[in-house]
Amino acid sequence: MTIAEVSERFELSQDTLRYYERIGLIPRVNRTKSGIRSYTEEDCKWVEFVKCMRGAGLSIEVLVEYVELFLRGDETAESRKELLIEQRDLLQSRTEEMLRTLQRLNDKIDRYEQTIGRKEKTLKRLD
Repeated sequence: MTIAEVSERFELSQDTLRYYERIGLIPRVNRTKSGIRSYTEEDCKWVEFVKCMRGAGLSIEVLVEYVELFLRGDETAESRKELLIEQRDLLQSRTEEMLRTLQRLNDKIDRYEQTIGRKEKTLKRLD
């Protein structure tokens, strides 16, 4: 696949894909003889993984570290697992905080709806 096709498939700009490759967020993509990037399905799996993890809030630094560990081979499996567990725990904490915030927003909205409802009833009685 070309960079344009991958860009469209994952809704990431071509500049973002180049940047991800340049900083090591995705492993180096092979080039054709004319120097055009040629993404394999394996490359696309990396792009999807990075997009998913970035969308969940994982930092570029953590993901670069993960990719570096992965590229060093099986002897880093335990380190990769620990890194992912740490990130999962952080994500779980953020999710719990977001759920508390969501509940607080819902409570606020409910109070506004009650206040507005009382005002509407008062106005109807005045008619």
